[in-house]
Amino acid sequence: MKLGYVTEQGEGRIDLLLAEVVERLETHGVAMAGTVQTNIERSDRSRCDMDLRLLPEGPTVRISVDRGAEARGCRLDAGALEQSALWVAEALDRAELLVVNKFGKQEAEGKGLATSIADALERGLPVLVGVNRRNLPAFLAFADGTARELPPDAVRIADWCFAMLSDTDAGIRLGV
Repeated sequence: MKLGYVTEQGEGRIDLLLAEVVERLETHGVAMAGTVQTNIERSDRSRCDMDLRLLPEGPTVRISVDRGAEARGCRLDAGALEQSALWVAEALDRAELLVVNKFGKQEAEGKGLATSIADALERGLPVLVGVNRRNLPAFLAFADGTARELPPDAVRIADWCFAMLSDTDAGIRLGV
């Protein structure tokens, strides 16, 4: 079971948690592919801007569209997300682990990073996914009983990642 997921209540909490996990893993030299989201608050908007840091050393991509101060509804720039997904797919060749900041509506529809999740699992790579409560049923259907819920604790999640890597040369290299 190399598919782990984390849920946490509160706007942007999963993003902060996964950023901390990625920082811990990077400190130990883990080669990762994937995405980490940063939310940038704006004083003139009720909703933040959303940026993705593409792992390992990719660019940061804005995935939200500014539709104005009064706009409601989806702000996702699906084109930017799909370009990010292509980057991640290429980075999998050099990765030991895949981190996906969010299993969202796009992934539930088989778009976004869904293909990279499936590809990483086929390669035997551990996969860590952030899932909000709204998309949890779709994620669990996608995972088909193969996912393990992880506690919303950066140290314990990193430990799970190291344990998943211990089956590979990476785990031996890390002394796990």
